[in-house]
Amino acid sequence: MHSTLIVARMEPGASDDVARIFGAFDETEMPHLMGTRRRQLFSYRGLYFHLQDFASDDGGRRIEDAKPDPRFVGISEDLKPYIEAYDPATWRSPADAMATRFYRWEASA
Repeated sequence: MHSTLIVARMEPGASDDVARIFGAFDETEMPHLMGTRRRQLFSYRGLYFHLQDFASDDGGRRIEDAKPDPRFVGISEDLKPYIEAYDPATWRSPADAMATRFYRWEASA
């Protein structure tokens, strides 16, 4: 499994709206097209964390392939009032907001 963690800023009190937007998006076939197996959203003191797990390591490529889809464009537009880049001066794409994993541990089976 492959995971990505996007870090951004979120408007105070926007959690319910952001959850509603993603809930509608996740009811479509888009997560399956992108290979998304699980999505978790977190907030902490004005920060937004979007943890997305993929079935395989090609999640990044599959997201890139999905970007022109009107549903992907639509969710990006719908989130704009609530989510903004952590550092707008350097943001060009979600890849510029991805945290880097530096440690991982899993329990043995």
